Amino acid sequence: MSDGQREDERWIRRFHPVDDAEVRVVCLPHAGGSAPFFFPFSAELAARKLDALSVQYPGRQDRRDEPAVDHLPDLVDRVFAVLRGWTDRPLVLMGHSMGAVIAFEVARRLEEAGDGVPLGLIVSGRRAPSRFREETVHLRDDRGFLDEIRSLSGTSSSLLDDEEMVRMILPALRADYKAIETHVPGPEPLLRCPVGVITGESDPRVTLDEASAWREHTTGAFHFRTFPGGHFYLNDHQAGVSEAIAEYVGTFRETAG
Repeated sequence: MSDGQREDERWIRRFHPVDDAEVRVVCLPHAGGSAPFFFPFSAELAARKLDALSVQYPGRQDRRDEPAVDHLPDLVDRVFAVLRGWTDRPLVLMGHSMGAVIAFEVARRLEEAGDGVPLGLIVSGRRAPSRFREETVHLRDDRGFLDEIRSLSGTSSSLLDDEEMVRMILPALRADYKAIETHVPGPEPLLRCPVGVITGESDPRVTLDEASAWREHTTGAFHFRTFPGGHFYLNDHQAGVSEAIAEYVGTFRETAG
């Protein structure tokens, strides 16, 4: 096995491979999240002939022995390097929350590299880079930090009540929060590819205005869709969100001609 193959296996999970798919959807998790979060979406997308690549960040699950990355540009660079090996067909980058920012920055790098990708960007549960909020959750003590995690309902409360489990997941969670809260995206370059937004109607972390401001970050087409729910609205609308992703992919392909 080559070094490149080993690196792919560490970073990329294909839960439901579709080898003859014409488009790949790269799924990037939220802060504290991991590749299996997208397992049900992968199955739904495979049924629609889309090949889902789910990204596994360092510092969690089977990569828990690796240090988590607490500087977002470093994480973006590493994801970008891995995805350069998957550009044999069009890529749509899809990220939720922190993953949306990573997807955006990777899309910028891919466009600058001139590989003819990405086909489009789908952002979920994240305000536009131009809508800055100062956030310092990563600086809180453990109790305050975990209270924030509980409030978003993205992690099972039973896991957060297990002290041994908390000790295992806390370093990666805190590193992710530091990475996203200290990241200040530059205003340029604008994307050329289309952008599709999906967001929860009652997300406490993202207003509808902040989500719709993603239109300012591309010269391409812009699409916007909401679902009932909060920051993790996806958990209650897996089939609907998967359908929305597939519809966005279809629209992106039509736009690309």
